[in-house]
Amino acid sequence: MIRINLLPHREAKRKLKRNAFAALLALGGILGVAVVLVVGGYNASRISIQNERNLVLKNANAELDKKIAAIATLKQEIEALKARQQAVEDLQGDRNQPVYLLDELVKQAPSGVYLKGFKQDGQRVTLSGLAQSQERVAELLRNLGGASPWLERPELTEVRAVPLAQSKTGRKVVEFTLAVAIKRPRDIQVATDAPGASSK
Repeated sequence: MIRINLLPHREAKRKLKRNAFAALLALGGILGVAVVLVVGGYNASRISIQNERNLVLKNANAELDKKIAAIATLKQEIEALKARQQAVEDLQGDRNQPVYLLDELVKQAPSGVYLKGFKQDGQRVTLSGLAQSQERVAELLRNLGGASPWLERPELTEVRAVPLAQSKTGRKVVEFTLAVAIKRPRDIQVATDAPGASSK
């Protein structure tokens, strides 16, 4: 005998499948939301940590900027102190310049040259005088330009023949004006300390 089940079992199975599918969808949605929340929380914590690191770096950069500014002002103060020290050294060295100048003029002036006067303007000295001939003036220029350790760069400003005032014969002499630079002691020290400088 054949048994026929007339109960709506197919409908019941379909309903069970629909319920299972809805439950799976709900579970998947809950799992998706949970994953999104977990990943979002992890990302938020990592971003927060990175922001803290960035803040630390920013503060460290600000401190370094302050130190760099302090170093720059220190460098300016050091340069100013060096300039003051150099000025004091120049003043101390320049005290003896008239002595060096007079000593060098005595040593370098050839015979037949008479110096009437000189005027110093900074490191430049203007000399005026009389000479027996133009050759004596040229010799003086050579001596001042090459043989003197304290004087350099002589420049002849004016040379002319003038009658000698006390001469009854109308003899003429050469009147000249020239400028020469006087070295500072530190310039001479640098020149002697330079490699290859000849020892005098």
